[in-house]
Amino acid sequence: MTATRPPGGSVFLVEDEVMIRMMVADMLEELGYSVAAEAGEIGEAIKLAQSTEFDLAILDVNVNGKVISPVADLIKARNRPFIFATGYGSSGLPPEYRDRPALQKPFQIETLARMIDATLKSTAV
Repeated sequence: MTATRPPGGSVFLVEDEVMIRMMVADMLEELGYSVAAEAGEIGEAIKLAQSTEFDLAILDVNVNGKVISPVADLIKARNRPFIFATGYGSSGLPPEYRDRPALQKPFQIETLARMIDATLKSTAV
């Protein structure tokens, strides 16, 4: 018996490495999600975090040497769930967000799917 998944939602993706961003966007689309917006630097991500409608965000922790905290703060204020993506493990997360879900880079599509499902389920009302 195969579980049917409801239609995917939209994802805001912040990743400074273009090839990684493209790969994650492809994974999301394969999983049935649309990419609402993409950003490769903090200033752009801040603008998009304020103005874009999305169901979930995936945030690279270190964007061109800058910590993602200002973007995470905006998304948190908007009451939207988010997942960090990091090559540094949970110790690389901003201290105030160590309780948030984190994908260890590199990750497989199955791991991404599980993390998204768990995050959306935990924030469902």
